[in-house]
Amino acid sequence: MLRAKEVSAREVLAAHLAQIERCNPEVNAVVTLVADRAAEAAAAADERLVHGEEIGPLHGLPIAHKDTHDTAGIRTTYGSPLLADNVPARDALVVERIRSAGAITIGKTNVPEFAAGSHTVNPVFGATHNPYDLGRSAGGSSGGAAAALACGMHVLADGSDMGGSLRNPASFCNVVGLRPSPGRVPVWPTSAPWSGLSVTGPMARTVSDVGLLLSVLAGPDPRDRSALDTPGSEFAAEPPTDIRGLRVALAPDLGGRVPVDPDVRAVIDRTASVFEGLGCAVEPACPDLAGADEAFRTLRAWLFELSHSALLDEHPDALKATLRENILAGRGLTGPDVSRAHARQAALHERMREFFDRYDVLLAPVSQVPPFPVESEYPTEVAGVPMRDYIEWMGSAYLISVTGCPALSVPAGFTPGGLPVGVQMVGPYRGEAGLLRIGRAFEQATGHGLVRPAVAVPAV
Repeated sequence: MLRAKEVSAREVLAAHLAQIERCNPEVNAVVTLVADRAAEAAAAADERLVHGEEIGPLHGLPIAHKDTHDTAGIRTTYGSPLLADNVPARDALVVERIRSAGAITIGKTNVPEFAAGSHTVNPVFGATHNPYDLGRSAGGSSGGAAAALACGMHVLADGSDMGGSLRNPASFCNVVGLRPSPGRVPVWPTSAPWSGLSVTGPMARTVSDVGLLLSVLAGPDPRDRSALDTPGSEFAAEPPTDIRGLRVALAPDLGGRVPVDPDVRAVIDRTASVFEGLGCAVEPACPDLAGADEAFRTLRAWLFELSHSALLDEHPDALKATLRENILAGRGLTGPDVSRAHARQAALHERMREFFDRYDVLLAPVSQVPPFPVESEYPTEVAGVPMRDYIEWMGSAYLISVTGCPALSVPAGFTPGGLPVGVQMVGPYRGEAGLLRIGRAFEQATGHGLVRPAVAVPAV
């Protein structure tokens, strides 16, 4: 519509600002708004189109960036009181690419403190509420991004994912999120460009829109030497939906490695009949994930120490307890601890390669629980099994993170209480194009993602 001049960028922006004004007080997803700056950008976008100038693939589309992604001239707090007034001088690479593609920055979305944990709450802005039940969590760490998408406050979102930070909120908020293979989307700035445990990826309301944003985000950049050389253009086209003949592995509890809430498991189990109806061969199967938990926890602690140790030294009482614990765990690691984690990860990579010689996609839960009460920091038990800490309930996501395989969260249905549940589709390394095709076929067959939250729909 923008390209055909049926609507202007100014009109599109005005509609989204009105939606923010109406919905954001309920969900607290957009925490910094730059309406005047966005209006200037929208006017400039309209002028470019009128004068026949070249426009980007995201021309005129409004987006609020995750508050852990630096935005030049716009406050970026990381959810921490230590950075409550921080205004970066430069854009993070993900923001730079989105802006260069013609999108219009409207503000920033809420995150947990330094993106630690999968529940979006912090001392600066408070909690983000789930649009489908305001008493529930929107997930995290990209919880503000996901809630804003579900409510129609922006059309695309940049997320990041170490242990599920992009997939979990997508599942909780009934939107789509892709954790790409390490290197698919270059990352800058970063303290560990060689790691690959934390990646940046796209979020949207549909699989095709995720592909559109991935086409902008992917591709090499000299600032990230681990970036893949493949350009993002291969993801721009709407993926086909014929997936007949694919071999589908169903693992509703990852081979017994994670407890899963019965309501979540029921939704995941039902995906089998959908894929069978699409002409796929479905069977119970799960890769051998031995050592994944230890490898993830070790490498995560090592990264937290690397990234945040100086803050702990300078402000020992200004970080939340769980973040302090993770940094201290990293300080306690030995060389053999880290080398053993890398060895376990290498063996895991090889087993995943062999698994995807036999199967095209693995289906599993994104999250082991449906959205939990917003006042809780994290679920302390899952299906009657006590959780040892604030990340164990995310095992269904982080056990996949450490494999290095791409994973797509797609709306899969709802609990009897109306809470969203996403299915996690895992593919072979660098297999994003295939995942998008599979995800779109499932999305088109089910329509679960079309169910918008009541808070986002104007009263008649």
